Amino acid sequence: MDNYKHPILLFDGVCHFCDGAVQFLIRHDKKGVIKFAPLQSTTGQKLLRDLQLSTIDFDSLVFISTDRYYTKSTAVLKIGYHLGGKWRLLSTILTCIPRPLCDIIYRNVAKNRYKWFGQKDQCMIPSPEIRKRFLT
Repeated sequence: MDNYKHPILLFDGVCHFCDGAVQFLIRHDKKGVIKFAPLQSTTGQKLLRDLQLSTIDFDSLVFISTDRYYTKSTAVLKIGYHLGGKWRLLSTILTCIPRPLCDIIYRNVAKNRYKWFGQKDQCMIPSPEIRKRFLT
């Protein structure tokens, strides 16, 4: 796998919950290090193929950092760790919870995300100042 210059979050571009998570990360990643790409985008699809992950079954976000990728609850914890500060502390504490339990919770939210939070017709269009953080 390639060594990526910046961490990348692949997210479901039509999911309101996922969009909210991306907005949260944009606000809290003060250094603007994390880059974003919808799973449905050309870049997202290429990265999924490079990682040998499904390009049609979007049951997890994917967090790529240096030479590794993470999915499900592990991805969420790695993202929190990457944010630093209180988010790093919280992520570190949450790693004490067994991963299978965290993944059960993650899978339940992922499975119901459209029903609970809704679905958009298209991926979000970021503002010009935020657009540079999105991979095309």
